[in-house]
Amino acid sequence: MPPIPVTVITGFLGSGKTTLILNLIPQLPKTYKLALLKNEFGDLEIDSQLASSSSISGVKELLNGCICCNLVGQLGDALETLRKDVSPDRIVVETSGSAFPATLAMEINRHGRETDNFILDGVIVVIDVENWKGYEDTSYTAKMQARYTDLIVFNKWELVDERRYEDCLDRIGDLELQLANVKSDRGWVDQSVLLGLDSALAKANGSMMDRVIGHEDNHDHAEDHQGEVEVLSLTLSSRNWSQGVNLEALEKFLTSAPKDEIYRIKAVIEASRPPASSISTSPAESQQGTKTAKYILNWAFGRWTFTHIDTPQSIHVEDSSRKEIDDRSNEHILRMTVILARCEAEKWKKRIETERYCRPENPGEKSSLTITRVL
Repeated sequence: MPPIPVTVITGFLGSGKTTLILNLIPQLPKTYKLALLKNEFGDLEIDSQLASSSSISGVKELLNGCICCNLVGQLGDALETLRKDVSPDRIVVETSGSAFPATLAMEINRHGRETDNFILDGVIVVIDVENWKGYEDTSYTAKMQARYTDLIVFNKWELVDERRYEDCLDRIGDLELQLANVKSDRGWVDQSVLLGLDSALAKANGSMMDRVIGHEDNHDHAEDHQGEVEVLSLTLSSRNWSQGVNLEALEKFLTSAPKDEIYRIKAVIEASRPPASSISTSPAESQQGTKTAKYILNWAFGRWTFTHIDTPQSIHVEDSSRKEIDDRSNEHILRMTVILARCEAEKWKKRIETERYCRPENPGEKSSLTITRVL
């Protein structure tokens, strides 16, 4: 079983964390099992909405303390309880602003390494622009905490003038770190920005790439929200059924992507050997006896994982079937979506083409790379 992705959403009371989650739920497939771990009392009516939601498989609360201080030892136990009782596809940890992102991230990473049951997908900080005073502390400690923040969501910015929002950006800039940030649309942010691609999302959507990373869902809302992110869609085709993508070239892309320019990279690739994740020394498992196998790539804020998926295309093709395959149209050996910050799509489209980050492993094979800006 692949590890369960864990998404941490933190921010001070009233910043809009629960609203963000409520707006996330309708964007998920109906079969997707989301579990919620909370460590603060919120509005009872909102919590009741979360508990009764068909997409929330379980809610567990850690109370009477800060989750990163006197409750940190209970975090692993709580995650395991949800894993055993609910078997969720993903766990969202919603915690108060007093919880330091660094402590939470390190504890989830530690527990994940020890058990192989969990993997940190991202740490999201929700900021109430109307009432936030900014990072007044720019000390080493503040920078360490911010370094474990992957994405900042500016909420309630519609209620203030542009100067107030610019002040928030300035305070974050004082930390001199690469921090991705987006503005919410009254508490709504596209799930493709908040969540990485996992096997459950892929399987639940049927057509693995068209819906999960194709951005057809919530299109009307996304048009209202356009300008916050830009999206590139990549397709690499090859007539050689037995080869996969060039993993060395792909890894150069993954390691060179700045966190404040590229927010997420999601892909399904065909590979002739198991690719290695950034946070593990062991490569992803592969299906025995296959020529190539499919893997889900989830890159989020500088970290990435590969997860093997069982598909009919992973089955070894005998020579007797080779002619039938050769007569077919080009096969997709990579389908990818890149979610970028504003004004970054054209630059990275040219760089991907120039550096040839996405190409077949056999340089002599004829292939076709298509890059389209879809948002």
